[in-house]
Amino acid sequence: MSEIEKIKSVLENAEALVVGAGAGLSTSAGFTYSGERFEKYFADFQARYGFSDMYTGGFYPYKTLEEHWAYWSRYIMINRYMDATIPVYEELFELVKNKNYFVLTTNVDHCFQKAGFDKSRLFYTQGDYGLWQCSEPCHKKTYDNQLFVEKMVREQGFVIQDDGGLELPENGFEGIKMTVPSELVPRCPVCGKPMSMNLRADDTFVEDEGWNKAAGRYEDFLNENKYGKIVYLELGVGGNTPGIIKYPFWNMTYSNPKAKYICINKGEAVVPKEIENQSICVNNDIYEVLKEL
Repeated sequence: MSEIEKIKSVLENAEALVVGAGAGLSTSAGFTYSGERFEKYFADFQARYGFSDMYTGGFYPYKTLEEHWAYWSRYIMINRYMDATIPVYEELFELVKNKNYFVLTTNVDHCFQKAGFDKSRLFYTQGDYGLWQCSEPCHKKTYDNQLFVEKMVREQGFVIQDDGGLELPENGFEGIKMTVPSELVPRCPVCGKPMSMNLRADDTFVEDEGWNKAAGRYEDFLNENKYGKIVYLELGVGGNTPGIIKYPFWNMTYSNPKAKYICINKGEAVVPKEIENQSICVNNDIYEVLKEL
């Protein structure tokens, strides 16, 4: 029996399914952070500062908030409000939509909801590109940023298409500004300090009411199903934060003889020997595997 057939059989017989999704899932969907996609939207920042990927640019200490938000508004626009080019999330949704599932993800690009996943079955542990918070933070609340981000990228000279795509003006980067107007710099409505991204980068990360409710729903799902015929399906999880998805999945599989662990990750699908007999690992592109499934 092939690995694909084994996975099909395991999923068909499962009473519950937990999907653990990491950055590799969005990479498979076309959300790459370097190369052609980076150069298309950040060639001016690359020329001025010399960095060659979005992550590096996101941590750069810009001298002004106006330049900082020029960079970050583009970053948010293309990684949160534009659609992925490859329908990986849609394929995954077709696979799980009629099952008793829950999704735990470290991804912050909102692709699950755009693909049709039930919001009440999602737990975004690391935040959301679509949310701002007080940088202090003086209170535990987050704020939707879409309208402000769209204004910022338009003020720089970009054109937002009807489908949410971001395009350069006719004269390319010659018509693009690397700053936003001061009045668009987001500030906390409570204390007036600058806003920051709701992303878990340090101890200022705000776990708001929505975050805590999602955490509770995930815990309830595990408590209801963790000793039954449950499948832990890990997709694109690397070694940056293994304590969130990978290690707990291994431990929960080890603790339950009825559980199965499936890992799909190109070049990084591994499993400890203690749960080898309960596991299926596929070292291949996630999209290609999901299409076969």
